Amino acid sequence: MQIDWLAFSPGPAFLGGILLGLAAALYVILHGRILGISGIVSGLLSPKEGDIDWRLSLILGLLSAPFLASIFFDIHTITVIDADWFALILAGVLVGFGANYGSGCTSGHGVCGLSRLSPRSLVATLSFMSAGFLIVFVIRHVLGL
Repeated sequence: MQIDWLAFSPGPAFLGGILLGLAAALYVILHGRILGISGIVSGLLSPKEGDIDWRLSLILGLLSAPFLASIFFDIHTITVIDADWFALILAGVLVGFGANYGSGCTSGHGVCGLSRLSPRSLVATLSFMSAGFLIVFVIRHVLGL
């Protein structure tokens, strides 16, 4: 496998990070809630009264943003997923289990929790980042897949 260093684009990544941080900060300030996607989605599975509209709006905004970016800003991405359906479904189930078990997902702990200096989020973020590094190393360098 060869890394394409020419595709590295720090500008859009930096801008995306600023927008994500701003969105997370505004969400806490305006709504008093953490912008953790797994918590927002799981709230749709057992909704409380008056809770559905804002959750659906946020999820629809996340899903429609790439489409709108392609229309208004002429941003087109090419996504290649080199996995079969079984692997994708298994990965989704494992991520869902991990987010439930860890009381939050990467966005909740890694962005919002760390910005609040939460010790629990620091441990969670170090755990999932370390596990991700280890699994990629084993799959690519030990198993050679």
